[in-house]
Amino acid sequence: MRVHSTVGEHRLVVRLPEGLAPEMVTVCAKRGARLSVVADLWHRESDSHYEWEVAFAPSDVDMMSVRAVFEPDGQLVIHVRRRLGADGLPSPKICTPF
Repeated sequence: MRVHSTVGEHRLVVRLPEGLAPEMVTVCAKRGARLSVVADLWHRESDSHYEWEVAFAPSDVDMMSVRAVFEPDGQLVIHVRRRLGADGLPSPKICTPF
């Protein structure tokens, strides 16, 4: 997962494996300005589970603005609007539990 930050938003981009459909991806906002992304390829035996947790500085983002777009080329793009005056805060931290 890559992060592209501008003054107005953070854009999280990840290329998902072929065969992954939008209904196989869950994006949810969590307490503490965190975002969880889980993708499961139900029909595969191995290399089928992907998971990320993104932690933002608490005053950096508007978690009500999270919007996920599944692009035709297999990319998942997540847009998170930044709050006014948030420029200069640390970049989001991306963790993968595996």
